[in-house]
Amino acid sequence: MYQEIWRQPQVVKWVQIILDSYRKFLGKELIQRSGDALKDSENLFHANFVVFSHNNDPDPLYNYANKKGLQLWEMNWEELLKTPSRTTTEPLLREERERLLQQTVEKGFVSNFEGIRISKTGKKYHIKDITLWNLIDEKGEFCGQAATFSQWERLE
Repeated sequence: MYQEIWRQPQVVKWVQIILDSYRKFLGKELIQRSGDALKDSENLFHANFVVFSHNNDPDPLYNYANKKGLQLWEMNWEELLKTPSRTTTEPLLREERERLLQQTVEKGFVSNFEGIRISKTGKKYHIKDITLWNLIDEKGEFCGQAATFSQWERLE
């Protein structure tokens, strides 16, 4: 089900933006880079931590999740690409999320925050030690934001 997503040319290109932007804003690598964009795409997709990104639309849509992220949000790739990123946050917490996104736009990245997120089927998760960073394309243009985390806990 997931095995071919990372091979798609647009995914390989987007992963390079995610990885390059992480290095630019955080001064370190998200994964060990191989020098091969396809291999890096495969490694990020199968990493043992979650990575998501969304575009820069006024109501941003998800445009990437690795395998762990898709499993956690209980979505397939096609569903993910149609999902506004705000919908995985409880309505009462969306204002806080918007402030965080704006803070990231201004600073380049924020880290060490936590929040409650919701999967497609309504499961709630407390996610921790999140890093959120801006995505900059090859022209130097802002094109979205990405987040990563490796700690989460299912809430009842």
